Amino acid sequence: MAVHGGTDLQVLLASMEASLSEESFVFASFPNSDMMKLAAFNPLGLFWENEGLTAILSVANAGKAGVETEPGFRRISLAVHSSLEAVGLTAALSKALADAGISANVVAAFYHDHIFVPDDKAEAALTALNELSLAAGAVSG
Repeated sequence: MAVHGGTDLQVLLASMEASLSEESFVFASFPNSDMMKLAAFNPLGLFWENEGLTAILSVANAGKAGVETEPGFRRISLAVHSSLEAVGLTAALSKALADAGISANVVAAFYHDHIFVPDDKAEAALTALNELSLAAGAVSG
């Protein structure tokens, strides 16, 4: 089985470039049978659970879909190609944010990790992750 992306935690942390989205997103739940209807609202992500289909929607599209538009979350994307088999990346990111008192909803996609943080703490979250990256760079450099 081929490993895609980096697995060295120190290198991943030191080289991650965190960027913050301008728009806000919400997590909403729909009946699993609504998948085709959801396509009209351009979900950023979908996840099937026994209780229903979770959709990550922009606040604007959530309003159009008739679901709650709060609480809002901003997306921080990490511009480092991490492997889905990398060990400790999610834990390191979560710890840095937890130490700053910020909740983190992490979505690992094929190429990059994305962290959804509360709107009002987005800038502080970006700062915490940038500090984590700088500290990792100092250790590995």
